[in-house]
Amino acid sequence: MKYLKYLLGIILLLALIFIAIGFISPSNSYESEIVVNKPLKEAWSVMQDPAKAKLWLKGIKNIEHVSGRQGEVGAVTKYTFVENGQESIIVETIKSVVPDKSIAMDFVMEGVMVMDYEIEFEESAGKTKIKSATTTTGQGMIMRSMMPLLKGTMKAQEDENLSNLKKVIEENTKRY
Repeated sequence: MKYLKYLLGIILLLALIFIAIGFISPSNSYESEIVVNKPLKEAWSVMQDPAKAKLWLKGIKNIEHVSGRQGEVGAVTKYTFVENGQESIIVETIKSVVPDKSIAMDFVMEGVMVMDYEIEFEESAGKTKIKSATTTTGQGMIMRSMMPLLKGTMKAQEDENLSNLKKVIEENTKRY
């Protein structure tokens, strides 16, 4: 009986620590960067091309434009991803666009997280630096507590997506 009390006490302590993580650090921020051997206008056009998104966004199954004019402030797009047999839906809303410079978006995965995302382009000597900045916030106490534990995985996913984007841009033959 004595060991059962200790075990329950440890479980309770771990649960309180887990919940405290969500209060202390409810959001995470990370950045990623690549340099592509293509001019800025081409790099921007490839990244904005919905037909090319499936080539660089890992696990994407479907892209559905919901409302607004594609690529403009207020446009809403629904992305369906499949990973390990599990389907996820993420809704993107464009917050700001400076053509050939930057685009900021909110991504919402209902009941899981909200992601504030910005990607910037900068040209130098015929190459283009592409830098993303992301802040994720969990929805609900459990997901807020999970966000710090998932930061490394989400950063690795963004690094992989940008690496894939680099490959797609550098292999591009379409004229925009």
